[in-house]
Order: sequence, then C-alpha cells, then structure tokens
Amino acid sequence: MERYEALTLDEERALYGLNGAEVVRCKFEGPADGESALKECRNVHLTDCDLRLRYPLWHVSGGSMTDCRMTDTCRAALWYTEDMAIEGSTLGGIKALRECAKITMRRCDVDSAEFGWLCRGVELTDCKMAGEYPFFMTRGLHLTGVELKGKYSFQYIENSVFENCDFDTKDAFWHAKNVVVRNSRVKGEYLAWYCEDVTFENCTLIGTQPLCYCKNLK
Repeated sequence: MERYEALTLDEERALYGLNGAEVVRCKFEGPADGESALKECRNVHLTDCDLRLRYPLWHVSGGSMTDCRMTDTCRAALWYTEDMAIEGSTLGGIKALRECAKITMRRCDVDSAEFGWLCRGVELTDCKMAGEYPFFMTRGLHLTGVELKGKYSFQYIENSVFENCDFDTKDAFWHAKNVVVRNSRVKGEYLAWYCEDVTFENCTLIGTQPLCYCKNLK
C-alpha cells in the first residue's frame, strides 16, 4: 500500500485515482487552490489530515477517514462516495455529504448546511451535528446517540431508525415514511407533518403544532 505522509498539497487533483493508499498528516491547502484532491480513489485511508479545499472525496469507493479536520472552506466534501468509515473527525463546509452510500460515522462533529442529502445506508453513532437541512430524501438512516441542532431536518426520509438521540429543530420528519424513533428527545415547532408509518417509542416530544396530517402514526 502506498503511503503519503506530512505533505502539503494544493494542486488540482493532487492525489487523483489512488488505489490502495495511506494518507497521513497531510494538509490540503495552499495558493494553487486546487480542487478534487482525492477524486476517483479506491481503498484510501486518511489519518490526522487537514482538508481546506473544495470537493476532496468525490467518487471514492472504500476507505476511511480518522481524526481528520474539514474546515468551512472544504465545500461539498464527499459526493458519490461509498463504503467509507469516518471516525473522530470534524466535517465543516456546506453540503459535506451528498448522494453517498454505506457511510458510517462515529464520534464526529458536523457543522454543515444541507448535510446528507439523497444518501442510502448512513449510520451515525455518538455524533454532534448542526445544519439547516440535514438528511433530505435519504433512505436507510440509523442514528444512535446523536445530538442535532437543525431547522428542517429529515424531510422525505424513509426506512430509518433513531435511538437515544436529542434533536432541537424547527421542523422534523416532514413526509417521512417507515421511521422509528426510540428513547429520544425531539423538539420541533411543526413536528412530523404529513408523515406515514412513523413510530415514537418512549420519547419526549416538544412542539408548537406537532403531528398534523399523519397516517398510521404510533
């Protein structure tokens, strides 16, 4: 496996197309302001890296990111990526995760508007999140021990499970289908309007006008 260590990379597509590589203590920043540093990679593992440039992990298949930091200038960081494990990392920048599949995240801090749109099979454990429109039209979510500060959260999601979570959000679960929320606190002014087959089990629900126009609500 190739190893790239303690480098500062700012070129366009600096490490494009790697297949089996470790990227350790590298910084993606600099005057060239290049995009798409790790596009089209396979089996790539990042550890203790700083990512400050746009679109770094598009069309990546297989790999991990551990103890890494994505700043607010690292826009649209992971798109069209699958089979990725992210742990102990910070994800900033708008649209940090979109149209991805089979992503696991543990002990991460996320501050990203429009996070997690149109994804499939995303699992978050013990994460803290902030963002206006998280997880729009995503399917197969499983969140455990997640704290979220949002506005319009989980709209049009399907086939998802939430356990031991704390959500503070203006709206949540609009048009959601086949969702179970267990042992959680959900605060939302207009909670779960137009949802279908949604179950809240042993939860605290706080809202101004919650649970309107629901079907098969339990």
